[in-house]
Amino acid sequence: MQNRLAVKQNLQEKIKQLQNNRQVLNGSPITDLEIKQKDTQDIETLVINLEGLSPFPQPLIYASQLLDGAWLLEYSTAREIRSLRNLPLGFLVGKIYQIIDVETATFENKAEVEHKSGFLSGYVRVTATFEPALEKEEQLSKQRISVNFKQRFIAISKILGINTKLLDPVKVVEAKNPPGRIPSLDITYIDETIRIGRGGDGSLFILSRV
Repeated sequence: MQNRLAVKQNLQEKIKQLQNNRQVLNGSPITDLEIKQKDTQDIETLVINLEGLSPFPQPLIYASQLLDGAWLLEYSTAREIRSLRNLPLGFLVGKIYQIIDVETATFENKAEVEHKSGFLSGYVRVTATFEPALEKEEQLSKQRISVNFKQRFIAISKILGINTKLLDPVKVVEAKNPPGRIPSLDITYIDETIRIGRGGDGSLFILSRV
């Protein structure tokens, strides 16, 4: 137990240090593109160590309720998170949340955005459903979920700091799933305060409970 808590604390301190050393919108997640390769390797090593000490190696069986609630994305190597660094029209990404409802098997990813002028702010939101992935011999996975993205919302929720419903949302479109494959996520570590996941493409996600 002590070893697991020490590794977890080291990982959290490493991420906090990197967050304090950058010039981006407050609360936005770190990606591997904006830090040194040595820091990326350090995070990967700490993550692998923590995954090996998981208190729930079969989270979909023994810890599914821990998934429930709101999570803040702290770090990721995923292409879709990296791409948010280059939003059009002068917008910058802020905090990114994932809100999970285990009872309905649904979740949403919500990224806060703000114009660099400070005059406009809003969000990009994607809704989805999930279920345990099918493995060999049609058995349900104890760690991997399959994801079906549903809708994408783009909204301006504040103008000059004043709440508005006029542009909330600006646009609603069908969310696109990757052609030819089912998106998946392995929950490789979870406890009461931190969650680690790896996408089907090997991308890494580190989130903390809000």
